[in-house]
Amino acid sequence: MQIDLMWLAPVASICALLFAAYLVAKILKEPRGTEEMIKIQDAIQEGAKAYIKRQYGVVTIFFALVFIILLWMVKCGYLPIFVPIAFLTGGFFSALAGYIGMKVATKANSRTANAAVTSLNKALRVAFSGGAVLGLSVVGLGLLDLSIWFYVLSFFYRDLEVAQRIQTITSTMLTFEMGASFMALFARVGGGIFTKAADVGADLVGKVEASIPEDDPRNPAVIADNVGDNVGDVAGMGADLYESYVGTIVATMVLAVAAGFGLAGVTVTMSMAAVGIISSIIGTFFVKTKEEASQNQLLTALRKGIFIAAGLIFVLSFFIVKHILGMQYIGVYGSIASGLIAGIIIGLSTEFFTSDHYRIAKGVAEASETGPATVIISGISSGMLSTAIPVVAVGAAILSSYFFAGGAENFNAGLFGIGIASVGMLSTLGITLATDAYGPIADNAGGIAEMSKQKPYVRERTDALDALGNTTAATGKGFAIGSAALTALALIAAYKDEILHLGRELSLSLLDPRVIVGIFIGGMLPFLFSSLTMKAVSRTASSIIFEVRRQFKEIRGIMEGTAKPDYARCVSICTAAAQREMIIPSLIAIISPIAMGLLLGVEAVVGLLVGALTCGFVLAIMMANAGGVWDNAKKYVEKGAFGGKGSAQHKALVVGDTIGDPFKDTCGPSLNILIKLMSMVSVVFASFILANTLMK
Repeated sequence: MQIDLMWLAPVASICALLFAAYLVAKILKEPRGTEEMIKIQDAIQEGAKAYIKRQYGVVTIFFALVFIILLWMVKCGYLPIFVPIAFLTGGFFSALAGYIGMKVATKANSRTANAAVTSLNKALRVAFSGGAVLGLSVVGLGLLDLSIWFYVLSFFYRDLEVAQRIQTITSTMLTFEMGASFMALFARVGGGIFTKAADVGADLVGKVEASIPEDDPRNPAVIADNVGDNVGDVAGMGADLYESYVGTIVATMVLAVAAGFGLAGVTVTMSMAAVGIISSIIGTFFVKTKEEASQNQLLTALRKGIFIAAGLIFVLSFFIVKHILGMQYIGVYGSIASGLIAGIIIGLSTEFFTSDHYRIAKGVAEASETGPATVIISGISSGMLSTAIPVVAVGAAILSSYFFAGGAENFNAGLFGIGIASVGMLSTLGITLATDAYGPIADNAGGIAEMSKQKPYVRERTDALDALGNTTAATGKGFAIGSAALTALALIAAYKDEILHLGRELSLSLLDPRVIVGIFIGGMLPFLFSSLTMKAVSRTASSIIFEVRRQFKEIRGIMEGTAKPDYARCVSICTAAAQREMIIPSLIAIISPIAMGLLLGVEAVVGLLVGALTCGFVLAIMMANAGGVWDNAKKYVEKGAFGGKGSAQHKALVVGDTIGDPFKDTCGPSLNILIKLMSMVSVVFASFILANTLMK
C-alpha cells in the first residue's frame, strides 16, 4: 500500500498562495481610472478597513475569553494542550483569508470599472482575478494550516504506535476547527448585518422615495452599501468558506481513522484537497468571454472554468484512491464522484431558480404588475420550491457515498464515504469561491461607474457583470449550504465516535424522549437565529433610513448635486450596529449544545444537532434562493422589461429585493455556519459535558 502522497498538501497550498500573489500583482498593474474613480475607491477602502478593525477588536476580546476557558479545560484534563493554541490559529487564518480577499476586492473594484471603459472581457478578467485571490487564499491557508499541524503533531507523538498516533493526531485536530468556526460566524453575521442594512436603507429611500438611480452619489448611504459588499460578501464569505473547507477535511480524517483506513485514509483526504487546488488554478485560465457577450455567454465563461476543474478532479481522484488505498477500496472513488456530482447539481439548480435567463425569475418580475404583495408571495414560493432538488441531491449523495465506500459491510467505512464525498464537493472551492467573490467586485465597479458619471455603456457592461454576479453568488451560497449539510453530518458522526472513545454508550432511539426533545429544540434554533439576525438588519436599516431622510432634508443642495452628503455617518452607523447586533445570535451556536448536554445528556445533544441540520439546511436554501430570485427579477426589469427603471413595477420589485437582501446575505449564509459550529462545540466540550451532565 503506497501512502507517500502527503507531501502534496503543503506543496499545493503553497502553490495556491503563490498564484494568488501573482494575481494580486497583475491586478495592481491595472490603472485605477479617473481621479473621481480613485476618490470613490479610497472612500470604500477606508470604510471597509475601519469596519474590519473594529470587528477584529471585538472578536479579539471574545477569543481571549474562550482561550482562557480552554486552558482551564486543559488543566482539568478535558482537552489536550494543543487545543487552545490551535483554536487561536484557526481563528487567525480564517480572519486572514477574509481580510486578504476584502483588501484585494477594494483594490480591484475601480480597476474593474476602468477596464469596462475599453473591454467587457477585460473587466470580467479583472473582477474574476480579484475573486480568485479570495478563493485561492482560503484553500491555500486552510490546507497549509492543516499540513503544519499534522506534521507538528506527528513529531510530538512520534513515539506512539502508528495506528494510535494517527488516531490521537486526528482527534486532536478535529477540535482545531472551532476557532475558524467562531471567526466565521462573527464575520458572516456582523458583515451580513452591515451590508444588508446599508443596502436596504439606500434602496428604500433612494430608489422608492426619492426616485434616484441605484448608486447615485446623492444618496448618503451609497458608500456604506459598497463598503458592505466587501465586509459582508467578501471578508465574511471568505471566513465562512475557510471554516467549511477546514472542517470538512478534519472531520473526514477522523472518520477515516474510525473506519480503519489509518494513515492511508488521512492521506487520501489531504491529497484530494491538494488535487482540487491544482485543478482550480488550471480552471481559472479558461474564464474569458468575447466582447458584448450576453448573460448566457458570460455565465458559460464562468461555468467553463468550474467544469474543467471538476473534470480534472474527477479523473485524478481515481488515481489518488487507486494508488493510496488500492483497487479493493476503489468504491471510495465513487463516494468522491457522488460529492462532485451533487455539488454540480446544486449549482445548476440554484442557477435555474435565480437567474433571469430562466422563467422563475421572469415570473417574479411579472408578478410586479400587481404590486409588492404578489412579488413577495412569488419570491417566497419560488424559494420554497427551490429546496427540492438540493435536498434530493444531498440525500442521494449521502446514500450513494455511504454504500460506495462499503457501508453495507462496515458502518464506519460508510461514514467515511460521506465525509470524503463532502471533500469531493468542496475540492473545487478555489474556483467556485472565485466566481462567488467576483460578484461584489462587479457590484462595486457598477457603483463606481455610476458615481463617477461614466458613459452609459460603461454602466451597461458593469451591470451585465453585476447581474451575472447575483447568479454566481446564489450558486456559491447553494454550494456552501450543500457542503455544510454533508460536513455537519460528518461532524455529528465524529461526535458520536468521540463519545464512544470516552467510554460512554449512546442510546439514539427515536423513542428516547431526550432525543425527541433535542430534535425539536434543534429544529427551532435556525428560526430563532434567523429571527434575531433579520431583526438586527431591520433595526439598523431603520437607522440608515432616518439618517438618509435627515440629510436629504437638512443638507441643502444634495438633490441638485451641489452639496456632498455625509457618507461617513452612514458607514459609522452600520459599523457600530453590526458589532452590537452580532453578539446574541452568535452566542446561540456556542451555548445551546453545551446547555443541552449539561441538562439532558449527550443523547439530547445528538438530537439537537440533527434537528438543527435538517431545518437549518432547508431554511438556508429557501432564504438564499428567494433572495437571489428577487434580486435578479429586479435586475431583469431594470433592463427594460415591465416598465423598466423607476416604474411602479420596478419599485414593487425593490420592496421584494429589500426583503431578499437579509434572506440571501445575512440569514441564509450564516445558517450553514450555525449547524457546523454547534457540532464542533459539541465535540470540543464532549468530555466536559460527560463529566458534568445532570442526566447520566
